[in-house]
Amino acid sequence: MIEVIKSIIFGIVEGITEWLPISSTGHMILLNEFLKLDVSEEFYSVFEVVIQLGAIIAVVLLFWKQIFPFGKTDKPISKKGLLSYVNKDIMILWCKILVACVPAAIIGVLFSDTFDALFYNYQTVAISLIVFGIAFIIIEEKHKGKEAKINSLKELSYKLCIYIGIFQLIAAIFPGTSRSGATIVGALLLGVSRTVAAEFTFFLAIPVMFGASLLKIVKYGLAFTSSEIVILLVGMVTAFIVSIIVIKF
Repeated sequence: MIEVIKSIIFGIVEGITEWLPISSTGHMILLNEFLKLDVSEEFYSVFEVVIQLGAIIAVVLLFWKQIFPFGKTDKPISKKGLLSYVNKDIMILWCKILVACVPAAIIGVLFSDTFDALFYNYQTVAISLIVFGIAFIIIEEKHKGKEAKINSLKELSYKLCIYIGIFQLIAAIFPGTSRSGATIVGALLLGVSRTVAAEFTFFLAIPVMFGASLLKIVKYGLAFTSSEIVILLVGMVTAFIVSIIVIKF
């Protein structure tokens, strides 16, 4: 029961920090220093990633109409056949999202274990929170008053999406650096409006976190104990509920 309560607290922290420019993974690493889950190191490494799926499912639910491309549409890829039920604009958006995921996917698959060993500790998190936190503030101050060149998701080019994906790498390498903060600030520097930068960042989280969770589960295997499954599900559900509140806010 104590571990379930801890899992709820982890879920609350994840649900809040995933959508603010403060690293969710970094905060969970710090939380685990004070409120350590009584689980194996291997399971905890899975837990701190997979719990984020709860937050991602909240995005899928809230933005369903904007991201689900199938069904009757007034903007089909083709006027006849199955493609008449596929929204062209949403499919193009997904192509751009997947293109932006390429840098993180390559680096994640090749160097995930190396980064975990080198940087996933409270010392790195503390330094990253301070250094990148200050960097974000400086960039925000310098960016004030500048007019955005990109004011809709349709205006995002594939080249621009790759650049945004490269900014996301900062967070992939250094826990304590906010993924949403890095991509939003990066997009702002590239001339994207704050609204478009935030929406694209939310959508970008979907394949990134599903991919990261799948990678962790495959490496760990499916040999979860019943108590581990309960802890994981409770954390995910809590993160889901809190995320809905935070995203709406």
